Amino acid sequence: MNSFRSRFNSLFSAVFAPKIRKGFENTILLLAGIGFLIHLGLIGLKSQGIVLFDALNQDLLSDPISAIYTPFSLILIYEVYLLLFYLPRSFTSCVSKQFEIISLIVIRKIFKDIPQMNLAGEWMLSNQNLELIVDLFGFLLLFLLIFLFNKNKMRLPERPTEDPSLLRFISSKKIVSVCLFFVLGIMSLSTFGKWIMDMINQQSVRNLDSLFFNQFFTLLILADVVILLISFRYTEQYSKLIRNTGFIIATILIRLSFSAEGFLSMILILTGVSFALLILKIYNAMEHPKLDSTV
Repeated sequence: MNSFRSRFNSLFSAVFAPKIRKGFENTILLLAGIGFLIHLGLIGLKSQGIVLFDALNQDLLSDPISAIYTPFSLILIYEVYLLLFYLPRSFTSCVSKQFEIISLIVIRKIFKDIPQMNLAGEWMLSNQNLELIVDLFGFLLLFLLIFLFNKNKMRLPERPTEDPSLLRFISSKKIVSVCLFFVLGIMSLSTFGKWIMDMINQQSVRNLDSLFFNQFFTLLILADVVILLISFRYTEQYSKLIRNTGFIIATILIRLSFSAEGFLSMILILTGVSFALLILKIYNAMEHPKLDSTV
């Protein structure tokens, strides 16, 4: 068993080594720049009446501002990679990174929707304009909630890394992280390949806002449940188990937001993050009352 753990620990160290992370970051930044230029080029061609891919979402080719959508999509891939790196650290750190990812997804959607604003006539009555306004104010509130969550996260005392039970728990989470890395890698290549083939064959493509991330958060929920079950072996502390269960509920609400339409999507996101924040504040009040006098 120790040999099995040590192999996965070595694999985790290889996949998320500092040199690998830096190289992946540089690659993503390079691809983001190239993708941005290609997107601008497609927008320029469409403005001249040349449409290369009819199946591609034409809303993304209507204005140069929409080109920001592509680099944000690639940056999100790097953020997912970092999430898997943070997964073995702590449940709270992992959830915090999830919230950062969903905030970037919201920003990406805003950049896509801004060029579609209806500025003619009674613009305030346009559902598209109202949804954009809700997303803008929703993002501000989301940003505030993430700040408050991270602020409360910093109040959690660190356990000594020499604790044998903690080391075994971290080792178990590294196994989950490595397995999730390869599953997501295969899934992302399959999804991207199908998307490319649909464009080439001039078939309709799915909503890009939910492409990949719908499946990603589903897998993340399953991974969180596995980690929660593993944690039962190392702790029987009621408040910690409830805290981690609450975080899973928050992730489920975020996952549901990808299937929702209109205002409900932002409502589910804000509800999930708010729920996680309240869970963390109650946990701090129960376990560390001297560090949290605000609840």
